[in-house]
Amino acid sequence: MDAFNSLLDGFGTALTPVNLLWAVIGVLLGTAIGVLPGIGPAMAVALLLPVTYGLDPIGAFIMFAGIYYGAMFGGSTTSILLNTPGESAAVVAAMEGNPMAKSGRGAQALAAAAVGHFAGGLIGTLLLVALAPTVAKLAVDIGAPDYFAIMVLAFIAVTSVLGSSRIRGLASLLIGLTLGLVGLDQMTGQQRLTFGSLQLADGIDVVIVAVGLFAIGEALWVAAHLRRRPPEPIPVGRPWLGRDDVNRTWKSWLRGPFIGFPFGAIPAGGAEIPTFLSYVTEKRLSKHKDEWGKGAIEGVAGPESAASASAAGTLVSMLTLGLPTTAVAAVMLAAFQQYGIQPGPLLFEREPDLVWGLIASLFVGMVLLLALNLPLAPVWAKLLRIPRPYLYAGIMFFAAVGAYAVGGEVIDLVILLIIGLIGFGMRRYGLPVLPAVIGVILGPNAEQQLRRALQISDGSVTGLVNTPFAVTVYAVIVLLLVWPLLRKAVTRGRAGAA
Repeated sequence: MDAFNSLLDGFGTALTPVNLLWAVIGVLLGTAIGVLPGIGPAMAVALLLPVTYGLDPIGAFIMFAGIYYGAMFGGSTTSILLNTPGESAAVVAAMEGNPMAKSGRGAQALAAAAVGHFAGGLIGTLLLVALAPTVAKLAVDIGAPDYFAIMVLAFIAVTSVLGSSRIRGLASLLIGLTLGLVGLDQMTGQQRLTFGSLQLADGIDVVIVAVGLFAIGEALWVAAHLRRRPPEPIPVGRPWLGRDDVNRTWKSWLRGPFIGFPFGAIPAGGAEIPTFLSYVTEKRLSKHKDEWGKGAIEGVAGPESAASASAAGTLVSMLTLGLPTTAVAAVMLAAFQQYGIQPGPLLFEREPDLVWGLIASLFVGMVLLLALNLPLAPVWAKLLRIPRPYLYAGIMFFAAVGAYAVGGEVIDLVILLIIGLIGFGMRRYGLPVLPAVIGVILGPNAEQQLRRALQISDGSVTGLVNTPFAVTVYAVIVLLLVWPLLRKAVTRGRAGAA
């Protein structure tokens, strides 16, 4: 009860007129910035750090929290409407959201995402209030073998449920893992696949890969087929969720937070892994399997809810341990230090007004996001009424601007075009795009955790399975691999008996 009493005091802080104004500004700025590919919440918070020098800490962090959630929703908006993820956490939203938009249901996809963000953020923040000390303690106990097992689970799960065959899914994953190798080896400093170019020494940014594979690849694919089909504007559709939509999504909205929150609290890839796993879970549980890949609304609702809950989870480790688990958390940690505040176990005792005001502002920000974006869903969806040649020309322009904004180097544009051509080739030969993106995001981290686990065990492979958590995850992986084969065998047996 003490936590919830402190939360009520936090609402007293967050709902003052000045702090409420900072929350509104943060949500608006975050949504506007999140719409631009390449400028995600981490960069938005980093760019605005100097602006907050004159603000009191509470107002500054309330604005940062609004930017965080607003940028996440803005990224999913372009992901759904234009197949152009604004940040890596919005990649999964394109898988089902963009086909929905193309079929005239863009407004419904945006509404499902908005409610998903609200539900995920609400449940995630309640879990933050209730479970922060416990989850932080569990996060400390998780080691390198556990992280590696989680990432292998993500690889297997994504490659096994996407595309027309597992072989194509695995081929796509290998493309992503290869792109993830570009740059300097994190442990030895040796150059890998840089071809002697200093510009490639830092690797290829995941946003450039996601925008290239999704946006540029899609634009080139559409351009290659425009002459075969007349370019007709895409209809907007009804600007609300019907009863059938709500019946299909409410369980996804509630499942997402319980996948996203734990992963947000541990340094295992931020919101990327839980969104992928939520997508896989919803596809497994769906009663409308024929719609997946063509616009299943559960594939938008679940991952977006998981992403929002993951954002709340990241604050657990940052506030209680001073351990940033995502880029945004790292920037916010720098902001704390800018004000001479050190996050850790004593933060709740030394700065209760700031901590509980920040947590209460998360609830305020989610209500503001829902109030702003539900009415704006049909307005955003009208972007799809633009004729396709002009629409995809605009996508190419904003994709190039976003890629250039990542590093400010011309070579980023060259890399964007090359990856776009790879994306075009993947569409031509039926390779799913998502495994390639997860390979780029998690490949370097998986390699690092693998090498750490082997170093700890003096090179023994048993070091990868020496914890109960890792053994449990590998058991789930075996189940994922074996279950389809067992199901086919049982089906054939029944058919033979019949």
